[in-house]
Amino acid sequence: MIFYFTGTGNTKWVAKQISEAIGEELFYIPDLIRKGQNQFELKQNETIGFCFPTHGWQPPKIVREFIKKLIINYQLSAPAPLACKARTVNCYCWALTTCGDNIGETMTILNKDLATIGLQATTQFAVVMPESYVCLPFMYTDTEEKEHAKINQARKMLPHIISVIRERTTGVEELVKGGTPRLYSYVIGAYFNARMVNDKKFTVDEDVCIKCGKCIKVCPVDNIQGTPPEWIHNGRCTSCLACYHYCPVHAINFGKITRKRDQYYFNKRGDQKS
Repeated sequence: MIFYFTGTGNTKWVAKQISEAIGEELFYIPDLIRKGQNQFELKQNETIGFCFPTHGWQPPKIVREFIKKLIINYQLSAPAPLACKARTVNCYCWALTTCGDNIGETMTILNKDLATIGLQATTQFAVVMPESYVCLPFMYTDTEEKEHAKINQARKMLPHIISVIRERTTGVEELVKGGTPRLYSYVIGAYFNARMVNDKKFTVDEDVCIKCGKCIKVCPVDNIQGTPPEWIHNGRCTSCLACYHYCPVHAINFGKITRKRDQYYFNKRGDQKS
């Protein structure tokens, strides 16, 4: 089973490739939260995988909150079916994060959260994908050339990643932590996730908005209503920027800074293979 979260589609694409290759089911975390589903049965020879984007050099808060409530039951086949929690079973657990540049100590933080439910991701990957966070002065979407280069490199990495997971190899840490990972995650990232992950600065240019409702459909936390859109301020915003990036007429902005920024979502140009 593979639990995943995605905003602009990068992680969904990676998770889908792995799911199809190893024959394990994908579970979209926002859908599970909507259903109140947090208990799962791990089949024999099945792995537990987590795929998510790095947000502010940490796992997204929606992923962290989901993990803390997650219960995995393991079904034993002999002599009779028995169920026990994951904390009593030695499961093969792996994790993959996508990022625009580097991840800091994202996986360390993830494993601390997993430890609370008795799991450890003993195999970890970071896959660099096109940049999508554009709400800070020094952050932009990638050029078309760089976007293609990142996706092509990720495509080349996937067969290796799939092979490692399929063979249940442990101790693999193929990460891009950056030069000062602790500073990124525990200082800058801590401030970012505490102060900047919210919907307070989202606005819509009503004279530009075509009232298509796309932003409502792509918001993973049901935080938008109406056309033109209104943000509900329900405290669940993950700052994934899906509403901003998927808007077909660039009517949505986050403060003033994104007015001069481009938009990105996976396969926006329609030239990527699935």
